[in-house]
Amino acid sequence: MKKFSPVLIAAILAACSAEQQKPSTKNTVKQPETNGKITHSTQADNLRPFFNQPADSVALTGFLANPNVQAFIRYQVQHNGMNEAELQQFFSQVNHRQSLIDTMNRPGTSRPWYEFQVGNSSQAKINAGRKFYAQNRAVIDRAAMQYGVPPEIIVAIIGIETNYGVNKGNVRVADSLATLAFDYPRRGEFFQGELVEFLKMTKEENRNPFDFTGSFAGAMGLPQFMPSSYRKWAVDADGDGKRNIWHSTPDAAASVASYLKGYGWQSGGKMIIPVSLQITPQLQAIIDEKTALNYTVAQLKNMGVVPLQPVSDNEKVVLFRLETEPNYYEYFIGLNNFYTIWRYNNSRMYVTAVRDIANGVGGGGL
Repeated sequence: MKKFSPVLIAAILAACSAEQQKPSTKNTVKQPETNGKITHSTQADNLRPFFNQPADSVALTGFLANPNVQAFIRYQVQHNGMNEAELQQFFSQVNHRQSLIDTMNRPGTSRPWYEFQVGNSSQAKINAGRKFYAQNRAVIDRAAMQYGVPPEIIVAIIGIETNYGVNKGNVRVADSLATLAFDYPRRGEFFQGELVEFLKMTKEENRNPFDFTGSFAGAMGLPQFMPSSYRKWAVDADGDGKRNIWHSTPDAAASVASYLKGYGWQSGGKMIIPVSLQITPQLQAIIDEKTALNYTVAQLKNMGVVPLQPVSDNEKVVLFRLETEPNYYEYFIGLNNFYTIWRYNNSRMYVTAVRDIANGVGGGGL
């Protein structure tokens, strides 16, 4: 599950909490698993320290007078070879944005699939995707062919992330990452890591760090990449020497495909298969587990799960459910490509919405 319209922010936050819903009393036949817009990246160095010693908020001290900021600066100079004067200058120009913290703290109300779907994979979203694809078919098809990712999946992700480039976000990335790195302890370690990635990124791109804009959480461009994802997966597809995921559709499309291929997208593979079952405590416990490919189809069959479409018994899958009407659930297994999209945004409903948009834009069958 940015930048975002209030509806999309709420949808993403909702998706995360929805995966934690408790089973209904009816047995009719989405760090919880985290906000995808905060986590669809891989930090380069999981061993870097977290600077979170007791101190007054940067909102009170300012960044430069904050001991955690100064410890962060010393570490980057000593271990990453960054320039101290440049870091001091950077933090002297960063603005604390309380509104970003307020957004992060906004309670995510659990929303069922039948509500989430309206704002994220509606017919209007599909129609807009068809138009976007028609306008950019050549460059999207080229990216799809190069990386083995269906063009409709590329279209769907750009559509759900930024409404096909309409809502890319206008917050300075420097402000969002610095604020959340040092004044949002719950996810501070993550954002400090992304701030390091961002500072490295701006050096590599030879650009002013204050020129970059993105979402309230620092996600950037048409595909809403966090800095670490940008450094690892962004592509210069139009050959102009820049990986411009903000304004270049060729770069954005290829970058999405690069990301998915890097996380294991399998060409020709399905994403989701409906199943029938009689819910049991064992199956409900599996549904409530964190998303991972922990079970084979054969193992689930032995527990009473019946796939309604052909699938290999050896395929590893995740069992999940969607509330398609109030107190009415339908059950599915997500395959390898389901999990690949989940790595982009840690929400089962997000992945399902991507699949539905893609099926509406393309020929179906995902």
